[in-house]
Amino acid sequence: MFFPYKDDNPRVLVPFVTYSIIGMNVLIFLYQLSLAMSGSEAEVSFIYLFGLVPAQFHIINLFTSMFLHGGIAHLLGNMWFLWIFGDNVESALGHVRYALFYILCGLAAGLAQVLFNIDSMIPMVGASGAIAGVLGAYLIRYPHAQVHVFVFIFFFFTTIRVPAIIVLGIWFLTQLTNGLGTLNLDTTGGVAWFAHIGGFIAGVGFNFIFQHIKIKEF
Repeated sequence: MFFPYKDDNPRVLVPFVTYSIIGMNVLIFLYQLSLAMSGSEAEVSFIYLFGLVPAQFHIINLFTSMFLHGGIAHLLGNMWFLWIFGDNVESALGHVRYALFYILCGLAAGLAQVLFNIDSMIPMVGASGAIAGVLGAYLIRYPHAQVHVFVFIFFFFTTIRVPAIIVLGIWFLTQLTNGLGTLNLDTTGGVAWFAHIGGFIAGVGFNFIFQHIKIKEF
């Protein structure tokens, strides 16, 4: 098992869009916590109202679900990956294109999850689909960038540097094999594997498209 904690890829721009996305997710999660602490069903109602329920599909929920999380570990894991890899993709695309890219990847990820779980009444929440798109773009743009990872093998622990193509390639293959393993199974809750797969593929595709789209920066 391994877990990335930083890269050696210097950024060019201050990634204030990435910082803003992280801040929005944290603030919304704090609001979720306040609802949970009220001792009522308010948080559950909030999740069902703004989460993406495939069997009760609403277009607006494709967007709102990207900013909700199912717990502190879910939030921290997503924001950690965005913190490591988002700054370089934002530097490559520019602030405006990156913001649009992030949203489109999140929408594509949500649609992928709905497609493969169309009858599910379980709400899908989380930024991981959009962040998977960021990982896809990072892999294409910086395959040889060195990523520092924690490595855990039973009781053995160390840190190593690994090219991004290996780290993110293994990550995607893990999502793909786990996702395919859930096909035709009655899964309730858990990881939205196809959101990760769809988001990653969308990130690769949108990365190429956005190379030919010029948007004036501010």
